[in-house]
Amino acid sequence: MRARPLRFVLFVVFAVVLQGPAKAETGDVETTWRLLDYIAVDYAGAVAHGHVSSPSEYAEQNEFAATVAEKLRGLPAKPEKGVILGEADRLKRAIADKAEPEQVAEIAHRLAAALLAAYPVPLAPAKAPDLARGSASFGQNCATCHGQAGDGHGPEAAKLDTPPIAFTAADRARQRSIFGLYQVITQGLDGTAMATFGGLPADERWALAFYAGQFAFPEADAAEGERLWKQDISLHRFLPDLKALVRTTPAALAARIGQGKADAVMAYLRRHPEAVAQQDGSLSLVRARLTESIDAVRAGDRKRAGELALSAYLDGFEPIEPALIASDRTLMERIEGLMGEYRAAVQGETADALSKRVQVLDGMLDDAQAALSPDATSALSTFLGAATILLREGLEALLIVVAMIAFLCKAERMEVMPYVHAGWIGALLAGFLTWVVATWMIGISGASRELTEGFGSVFAAVVLLSVGIWMHGKAQADQWQRYIRERMSRALSGGSAWFLFALAFVVVYREVFETILFYAALWHQGNGGAILAGALSACIALTVMAWAMLRYSSRLPIGKFFIYSSWLMAVLTVVLAGKGISALQEAGIVGISPLHAVPRLSLVGFFPTVQTVAAQIVMIAVLSFGFALNRQKRR
Repeated sequence: MRARPLRFVLFVVFAVVLQGPAKAETGDVETTWRLLDYIAVDYAGAVAHGHVSSPSEYAEQNEFAATVAEKLRGLPAKPEKGVILGEADRLKRAIADKAEPEQVAEIAHRLAAALLAAYPVPLAPAKAPDLARGSASFGQNCATCHGQAGDGHGPEAAKLDTPPIAFTAADRARQRSIFGLYQVITQGLDGTAMATFGGLPADERWALAFYAGQFAFPEADAAEGERLWKQDISLHRFLPDLKALVRTTPAALAARIGQGKADAVMAYLRRHPEAVAQQDGSLSLVRARLTESIDAVRAGDRKRAGELALSAYLDGFEPIEPALIASDRTLMERIEGLMGEYRAAVQGETADALSKRVQVLDGMLDDAQAALSPDATSALSTFLGAATILLREGLEALLIVVAMIAFLCKAERMEVMPYVHAGWIGALLAGFLTWVVATWMIGISGASRELTEGFGSVFAAVVLLSVGIWMHGKAQADQWQRYIRERMSRALSGGSAWFLFALAFVVVYREVFETILFYAALWHQGNGGAILAGALSACIALTVMAWAMLRYSSRLPIGKFFIYSSWLMAVLTVVLAGKGISALQEAGIVGISPLHAVPRLSLVGFFPTVQTVAAQIVMIAVLSFGFALNRQKRR
C-alpha cells in the first residue's frame, strides 16, 4: 500500500531518463551530509569557550563549512533550498564567531536533517544487519588501525599522521549516528588515512557501521536496554524502524528520554537491530509522526505539522485499518475519529494541548496493538470478520445493481442488460487485477485507497441523486406508460447504455477495492481457511438477497416499484455523500471541522464533521426539492 500506479510509471520513466544526474545528486547529498556530521562531532576539538584550541582543526572546520555551502548551492532547485542555504550561512557564521560546540552541533544536525528531507537518499538497510558479518569485516578491514577493541590503538595506529578514531570514546559516539559511520565507511575521510570501502557490499557496510557503533556502549548497558525496550512500549515511538535507528544519535535520543536510558537502549539496539525490524512498524510510525508533528508546532511550522499528522494516518494507521476492523471496529472508528480531530487541531492548538491529545491516542494505539496480536486472533473472529466485511462492502453495490436490473426488466429493455452485467463483471475482473498488482508489482498507498473510495462515492451519490428524482417522477403508472411511448427508445440507447455500464462498474469496483485491501490484511494474520469460509458464507448470503429482491420487485406494481426504488436511491445518495466526503478528508483533500456533539454512525455514512454533515444536508435539500417538484407536476 505505498504508491499509485500512475506515479509508479512516471517514476520508472524518469528514473531511466535521469539516471545519471540522479546518481550525481545523491553523491553530493551524501558527501554534504557526511561533512555536516563530521562538523557536529569534531568541532568540539577545535574550539572551547570561544577560543581556538587547535588551529589546524579550526581551519579544517571552516573549510568543511565552506564546502557544505558550495555543494548545497549546486543542488537542484527546490522550495526548501532557500532555507537550507540560509542554515548553511548560519553554520559558517557560527564557526567564524567561535560559537560553543553545542550550538554548532545543533545547527549542523538541523541542517543535515533538512537536507535529507528535501533531497532524500537511501538511509537504512533493507533488513537487520548481520553483526557476526560486521565483526569479521571489522577484524579484516579496520582492526589494524582502530584496534580489535575499537580503542584506536591498532598495530598501525602509531604510523599515521592523523590518529585513528577511538570508537570507545563515549562523548564522540553520542554525537554520531550509524548513518554517519556508514557514510564514512562508504566514502572515506578526506585528508586522513581513512580510505573508502565503497567496494564492499552495502549489507556488509551497514553491518560494519553497526558493529563499530557499539564499542562505546558496554554489554552491561545492553542488558538494561533490552529490559527497557521490551517493557516500555512508549520507547518504540522514538525508534519505530531501522531508518530512525540509523539516523538517530544517542545524544538526540537522550534529549527525549534521558542520557542513561538512551545509552542503554542504544547499547541494546546497536547489538540487536532485529528488535526494531521485528516490531510493529505501522503503529510505531503513527506514534513517531504524531510526536514529530508536535515538534513541528513547537518550531512554528504548522504546515509541516499538518503534513506529519496526515502521514501518521495515511502511512501508519490506514494500512492496519482493515485488520483492526475485523478485530475491533469500534476501536478503529474511535482512533480514526480522534486522528481526524487531531489533524484539525494542529492548525490552532498549542503544542501542550496537542500532547494531551496524543496521550489519549497512545492508549488507544496500545489497545489496537493488543487487538492485532496473533494471540488475540482466533479462527472464529477471523471468520466473522471476513463474512461481515464482504456483507458490509457488498450490500451497497448489490442494492444499486439489483435496482438497475429490476428497472430494465420492468421497462422490458433486455437488450441493454448486457451493459449492466458487463459493468459489474468488469469491476470484479478489475478488482482481481488490482489484487495482482498490489501483491506482486507495486503497493497501494493509504491515500490511493481513500481517494478511490472518496471519488467513487461522490460520483455514485451524484448519479443516484438524479436517478432517484427521476424514478420518483415516474411513480404514477400513467406517467410511466407515457414515458415508455414517448422517450424510452431514445433514453436507453447509445450513451445511456454506456452510462449504466459506468455506474455499475464504479459502484462495484469501489466496494471490491475496499474488500481486497481488507482481505489482504486479514490474510497476513493467518487462519486462511476461516477467511475463505467467511467469504463463501457472505457470497451465499448476498446471492440469496439478490434473488429475493429481484423476485419481490418483479411482483410489484410499476408505481410501487418506482416509489420504493426512488426512496432507496435517495437513502443511498445521502449515505454515499457522507462516506465520500469522509474518505476525501482522510486523504487530506477536504478539511476537517469536528462536531463534538454529533454521534458517529459510519454504517449510514454519518460522521461528526461539518463537511460531511453539510454534504448530506445539501443532498437531502436537493432530493426534497426534486420530490416536491415531481408532486407539483402531478397535480
